Amino acid sequence: MISFAALFLSVVLLQLSSGGVGPLDALSGLALGFTTAEVGLLGSAHFLGFFIGCWWAPRLMGTVGHSRAFAAFTATGAMGLLAHMMVVDPLAWAVMRVATGLCVAGSYTVIEAWLNARLTNETRGRAMGSYRIADMGAALAAQLLIGVLPPAAYLSYNLLALICIAALLPLTLSTLRPPETPTAPRLRPRLAITRSPLAAVGVVVAGLSGGAFRMIGPVYGQEVGLRTDQIALFLAAFVGGGALAQYPVGWLADRFDRRRVLIGLSVAAMATCGITVALSGAGTTAVFVSAVLFGAASYPVYSVSAAHAHDWAESHERVELSAALMFFFAVGATISPLLASGLIDRYGPDALFALIAASHAGLVIFGIARMWVRPAKGPRTRYVWTPRTSFIIGRLTKPSREADRSDSR
Repeated sequence: MISFAALFLSVVLLQLSSGGVGPLDALSGLALGFTTAEVGLLGSAHFLGFFIGCWWAPRLMGTVGHSRAFAAFTATGAMGLLAHMMVVDPLAWAVMRVATGLCVAGSYTVIEAWLNARLTNETRGRAMGSYRIADMGAALAAQLLIGVLPPAAYLSYNLLALICIAALLPLTLSTLRPPETPTAPRLRPRLAITRSPLAAVGVVVAGLSGGAFRMIGPVYGQEVGLRTDQIALFLAAFVGGGALAQYPVGWLADRFDRRRVLIGLSVAAMATCGITVALSGAGTTAVFVSAVLFGAASYPVYSVSAAHAHDWAESHERVELSAALMFFFAVGATISPLLASGLIDRYGPDALFALIAASHAGLVIFGIARMWVRPAKGPRTRYVWTPRTSFIIGRLTKPSREADRSDSR
């Protein structure tokens, strides 16, 4: 486990940098006079870059190697951050956000390929647990950074760029030898649809709700009167609620029909959307509690959807299925910030949660329809809290899934 410390430290630094730039851009854009739609464009641009990075990173690793690819991606992200206050224009910032999204996906792809090559069946459980703690802990801390970083300031973007560059040090100074380059998974979106149409729709909804909230949430917070430090706590409450819900939701998903669990989560997400809107004027404590509840209801939707899809997959399909699910997540997350910002411009801040509630309502209807079409799966894979980081994440979870499948038989 000590040998993985360099990889986990790079994860923490990358998450601090990339997790902080989204809400900082939203607040900075509003401070500089950007429209809500232009702020939404920045969030959509990030996920466009994220998708490009997921697709391109395995191929770049095969050409130049792990270390050089990681250096290229982190340099791209740092340049995107540093250029923000040099060119203050929403379209230019959108290009910079494509660069930061590319950095996130590419860097995580390299780290996960490196991690997968070092894992054994004996260390996989502990390593993946530590990986999730490092990733989610840093994501939570990144939201809190917004409370101390002044919007539209050189200092803020320079600090995030320095953190991004610092992620280079653990890997470049590590004595770990780079592994062999993994084969790039084919991108076959149709595979997810044929194995589980409900899972494909579920990850789109997860991307839509998560992308809209994390990228447009600061706009909503400002519209309802939260200060910058309170907006940071509001976003952190969402991430924290999602993290706390993973284990109880996993327990339910392993014991009951996962379609029922998915429908229940969407119903809960719709309810928490209504609670959030109803409590928006009831004080900051009520707003924070509603954010925790919303995160707990909506955050696990991706992992439950992924587990349901893998129930119907063959062993040789798992890596490509994970890539297909990530593709659909990126589609939802790319569309939602721009769509949510346009609705807020037209109908006010409550439109953000109206959009999210509508998407979950669609998932409930589709889930019920699918239960009429196909019976529940018998032997199932174990629920895995799946990070949404790269197209090769399936390689990290594949062995444990196969072991659990064999045991269940």
